[in-house]
Amino acid sequence: MSLRVFRAKVSRVTDLTHDVRELDLDLVSPSEITFTAGQFISFEIWPVGGSRPVTRPYSIASPPRQSRRVTLLFNRVPGGPGSGFLYGLRRGDEVQFKGVAGMFYLRNDPGRDVLFIATGTGIAPIRSMLLELLDRTPARAATLFWGVRCERDLYYQDELHALAKAHASFSFEMTLSRPTGAWRRATGRVTRLVEERISTVSDLSAYVCGNARMITDVIAILNTRGLCPIYREKYYDDPGPHADD
Repeated sequence: MSLRVFRAKVSRVTDLTHDVRELDLDLVSPSEITFTAGQFISFEIWPVGGSRPVTRPYSIASPPRQSRRVTLLFNRVPGGPGSGFLYGLRRGDEVQFKGVAGMFYLRNDPGRDVLFIATGTGIAPIRSMLLELLDRTPARAATLFWGVRCERDLYYQDELHALAKAHASFSFEMTLSRPTGAWRRATGRVTRLVEERISTVSDLSAYVCGNARMITDVIAILNTRGLCPIYREKYYDDPGPHADD
C-alpha cells in the first residue's frame, strides 16, 4: 500500500538543547493529517555526493488532535543525511514527506496502566502518546521514565511538570547517566529506574523507545516481573537518539 504524499511549510524552528531541535511543519496539501499517536512520517533525502535518495523516518511528537501541524524532534548527527537535511530547514521552507506508518502506537489495553520508557529523542513518539492519553476521559494512569546523558541534555521539563500538576494520573522521573553538576535526582541508566521502581507488571502496558541496548535490558527486566504487553521502537543514529550510556 503506497503512502500518501504531504506538502508542508516550516512554521517554527526551536533549539531545545545543544544538539536537539524541534520543528513544526504546517500542512499545505492536504491540509490535515490523520495518524495514531506513536506513528511516523518519512522523508526522501539526497545525501551529498549520493547517487540515489535515502529514506529517513521521523516519529511525530505532536498529538493526533493537532491535525494541521506536525511536530518533529531530532538529534544533530554528524554526517547523518536525515538530521543534516532537517537542520538545514528554515522558517518558511517547504518540504515534502510521506506518511503515515508504523506499528509503535498507543493501544487500548483495558484494565492496564501505562509505563513509558525512553532514552534521548526516543521521547518523540512517547510524547505524542502521552498527550493523547491525557486527553482521554478518564485518563489511564501513566508513568514516564526518561534517561538522557547530562544536565545540558534536558528539555521538555516545564511541560512534563505542568502535565504532572494538571493530571494526578501522570508522573515522571528523569535520570542522568553522566551528571556533571549538582543533580539531586536519579542517576544511572533508565534501566535502573525500571529495576528499582517496577515490582509487578500485572496491570501494566509498557512502551519502550530508544537505543537497542536499553530496549533489550528493559524487556529482560520486565519479563522477570511477569507478563504484560510490551511495545517497542528502536531508534538509530540517523534518525534517532544517541545512547544514554
